[in-house]
Amino acid sequence: MPQDTKPPLTLYLAAPRGFCAGVDRAIRIVEMALEKWGAPVYVRHEIVHNRHVVDGLRARGAVFVEELDECPDDRPVIFSAHGVPKAVPAEAARREMLYVDATCPLVSKVHIEAERHHENGLQIIMIGHTGHPETIGTMGQLPDGEVLLVETVADVAKLKVRDPERLAFITQTTLSVDDTADIVEALKARFPAIIGPHKEDICYATTNRQAAVKAIAPKIDALLVIGSPNSSNSQRLVEVGRAAGCRYAQLVQGADHIDWRALEGARAVGLTAGASAPEELVNDVVEAFAARHDLTRETVETAVERVEFKVPRILRTQPA
Repeated sequence: MPQDTKPPLTLYLAAPRGFCAGVDRAIRIVEMALEKWGAPVYVRHEIVHNRHVVDGLRARGAVFVEELDECPDDRPVIFSAHGVPKAVPAEAARREMLYVDATCPLVSKVHIEAERHHENGLQIIMIGHTGHPETIGTMGQLPDGEVLLVETVADVAKLKVRDPERLAFITQTTLSVDDTADIVEALKARFPAIIGPHKEDICYATTNRQAAVKAIAPKIDALLVIGSPNSSNSQRLVEVGRAAGCRYAQLVQGADHIDWRALEGARAVGLTAGASAPEELVNDVVEAFAARHDLTRETVETAVERVEFKVPRILRTQPA
């Protein structure tokens, strides 16, 4: 198609977008484990919620399983970035397995917070999504009944607590800042004595990516979020875009998942990526737009991220 026949379109690229420090660390852990011990290396649950990333690691020799009993005793196993219940490493230790914990340090911080509250005799309320691996892992740090889960403001009214004067709350790290604020407000209204975290549990990367979407929302006709359907933080970016006024906000796994008919007539489109989506997928989408449009690209940057997390020491040593 000749250049002058392409319809004009401005593509606003949100920044920050894509990989966060916790995701980058988790992927490096699997890569370094494969280099150190060779294939296969087992990974309990998807290391991060992105099919492109998981398939790439699988091609290099990573074997993804859902439960520890699917792993042999004599091969390394890695726990995903979302965290695991305490029973999982305990079972791995009982079986004398070599295991590496790739839990994001910001998720681990919430685990430590929950344990501290428990030691102080407090019952804990967790704001999170039922069935999400991070929620399961966090609630699994403590005995049954010590962590109660709420997903919505309506759930707060239905809570049955042991002692309303001895409560604390924690949150899943990948939630919407705005939605969480409403639930926190409801918790404080019903339980005035409830103790919250010193600093919000929602991670810096989630907050930054949501802020970038809010910044581009007034400029665009449509928003595309690159991410996998099971990625909580990616789904929240879609919700944030819709709440900010985007008439069309959609999650796409890559360029080949774009509904171009839905974008007909758009003059400005926003593009971001969830914290587990690699930049190469963003590049593919940009190229797909450039093939169809006389494209103008603009980056809207709302924060600069310089966070980096170290990998576990066992991976920084040479094999025997």
